[in-house]
Amino acid sequence: MKQFWMALGLGFLVILGGCSWLYGAGSSSSGQGDLSSAGMVVPEFEFVNQHGEPFGSEDLEGTYWLANMIFTSCSTVCPTMTPNMARLQDAMLEEGVDMQFVSFTVDPENDNPELLAKYGENVGANFEYWNFLTGYPQEEIAEFAQEGFKTLVQETDDDIIHSTSFFLIDGEGNVVRKYDGLASDQTEIVADLLDVVE
Repeated sequence: MKQFWMALGLGFLVILGGCSWLYGAGSSSSGQGDLSSAGMVVPEFEFVNQHGEPFGSEDLEGTYWLANMIFTSCSTVCPTMTPNMARLQDAMLEEGVDMQFVSFTVDPENDNPELLAKYGENVGANFEYWNFLTGYPQEEIAEFAQEGFKTLVQETDDDIIHSTSFFLIDGEGNVVRKYDGLASDQTEIVADLLDVVE
């Protein structure tokens, strides 16, 4: 009987956790971490940015860049993640750090360049440094996320599960850091970016 109540309690916790539990499952793990020895490499790519222009690996060669997964109709984690990314963009620009920011939509069927441009404008994205990418099938971004970032992209009935991490990639395409994209206090992230990138 005790096992029954424990199982029932766990079931309630999963239900109450809702999307936050699912998004946690979609991330490789939470928090900040050094991935420089993990051997993670982002596959070469060329997609389409918010201006409808080709943008990919060649445009990022030789520079550090911070990447995440978002979609414009996301109502759970993205409204926190995207402004957090914007604050990191502003902090790096203020410090004179030369790096790029890239957001991959996990809903390419709906997130066209025009919609991504409006989305970026609404959060204060500086498009000289921050590109929002689309122009690929849903299956491709799922494979890309798994291969490059060891993370899940999966459609459900009413949502798309994706990582809530920010990934720092070096000029050779190696994933070297992972940060919590939902962290309200970004002091440690800013300090680490300044240490690694500068």
